[in-house]
Amino acid sequence: MKDYPQTLASAVELLRGLPRNRDSVRDARSTATGWIADHPGSGAQLVVDVRPGTPIVDYDLLLDHPDGGTIAISAPADDGVPWAIDHSHHWAAGTVLTVDGQELQIPTALLSMRSYAERHRLLLDDLIDYCVLLLETRHEPDPTQAELQSASDGFRRRRGLHNAEDMRHWLDEVGLTTQAYENHIYSLARSGRFRARKEAELAAAHFAAHTADFDRVAAVWAVGPGDALALLAEHPDPVAALTSAISEPSADLAVHVADRTAVELPEPLRTAGQGACVGPLPFGEAFLFGVVRRRHPAEPNQATLAAAGRAAFTAYMTMRRATAKVDWNWL
Repeated sequence: MKDYPQTLASAVELLRGLPRNRDSVRDARSTATGWIADHPGSGAQLVVDVRPGTPIVDYDLLLDHPDGGTIAISAPADDGVPWAIDHSHHWAAGTVLTVDGQELQIPTALLSMRSYAERHRLLLDDLIDYCVLLLETRHEPDPTQAELQSASDGFRRRRGLHNAEDMRHWLDEVGLTTQAYENHIYSLARSGRFRARKEAELAAAHFAAHTADFDRVAAVWAVGPGDALALLAEHPDPVAALTSAISEPSADLAVHVADRTAVELPEPLRTAGQGACVGPLPFGEAFLFGVVRRRHPAEPNQATLAAAGRAAFTAYMTMRRATAKVDWNWL
């Protein structure tokens, strides 16, 4: 191929011109796809490396050699060290964690995750959602300081990190640097802004289409072994029996009392009418028995529309997962 030197030079210029921000990877892939289309004999493939704990990414371009084999081109723009070399010399390359000197390698960790995910789809869904939200927010403006502070405050509250010492201990425990935490909060703030906007956009239409889901329902229910719940169901006053179970705690039963929108209740109780007893029914890995004490028809007030927005966003993310092209690159 007489023009191969020109192809190599063009490939270098391509790499040097690609955006190196994590949020711009999609645009970089699109640019590379155009370049590959203009060089049909190159057999080129773009390789993207997302550095841990930083929004910076690096790229390689793999090309077929006219005489056989593959050439890899790196064009680092900062310290001059190709990412593959830089990472291969790092003491923790390929290692997820070390416990008392025992290392856990990435392939083993991924196999464990896959086994776990077969029983708990939520793990896989969360990973897909993270990618979807990165795509959805890639053109969002930078978060304000107030948005960053709110995202950080919410993150710490959810984990019970109420002071600086708790925060330092948690960072050490999970192996995060302060910079990595700040990068995560940056993503959370942008995702939170997108979610709030999407919930507001979708709330009214979702409420109109699913009005009964937002009836205000007061219910009491217990989750536990089927035989224990059968005894509660056979009681002449099931509500009194459930109330008694609250005042006399049992390690076998988890009793809940709530007044919320129907869609936020356990699925078996969502459509039950006022006064209805439900169950015992299979529920997760146990059984559920409950009683609907009151049910008021939904009204499109602020609280109800907020709940409709949350439900609409959940439905939106479910749709995005179902329609996204997902490739699991298990090692």
